[in-house]
Amino acid sequence: MKAIPTAIPDVLVLDPAVFGDARGFFFESWNQKAFDAAVGREVRFVQDNHSASARGVLRGLHYQVQSAQGKLVRVTEGEVYDVAVDLRRSSPTFGRWVAERLSEANRRMLWVPEGFAHGFLVLSDRAQFLYKTTGYYAPEHERTLLWNDPKLAIPWPLEDAPMLKPKDAAGTPLAQAETFA
Repeated sequence: MKAIPTAIPDVLVLDPAVFGDARGFFFESWNQKAFDAAVGREVRFVQDNHSASARGVLRGLHYQVQSAQGKLVRVTEGEVYDVAVDLRRSSPTFGRWVAERLSEANRRMLWVPEGFAHGFLVLSDRAQFLYKTTGYYAPEHERTLLWNDPKLAIPWPLEDAPMLKPKDAAGTPLAQAETFA
């Protein structure tokens, strides 16, 4: 697995070694030792999640103020535009974001550590999205950062208005959002 730094050093693109031939392909999608070496610390995942979404669905930008979750995300069908926003006030990259296209074709994964809001837009007709989390889902601590906050100015590659859950449409702008120390 190759770790590729992003503009925010704590967020990494992980590019697995894929072995393919006429029969298909094989790659190691998870290896604790390799992952810990890539991120520079021991990480413990406690939950796996799987979502399926149609083209134009935008999920996020979600985070938990307590029981913060680091996420290792990947796409097994389709393609998404995946975004992580730094919500750590003590970070030199506070309020900045990075984005990566994740797809079944590139097989890349994105490591989004604790202290970030995360979301994605489905670019293909359908997408299967898998993610491991370092904390359990705690709905009472979940918050939503406004996906289209002008202060963030994320250039979502939208064809039309996105399909949003009401909580995502009513997200909080960064200036009023609960953040991390």
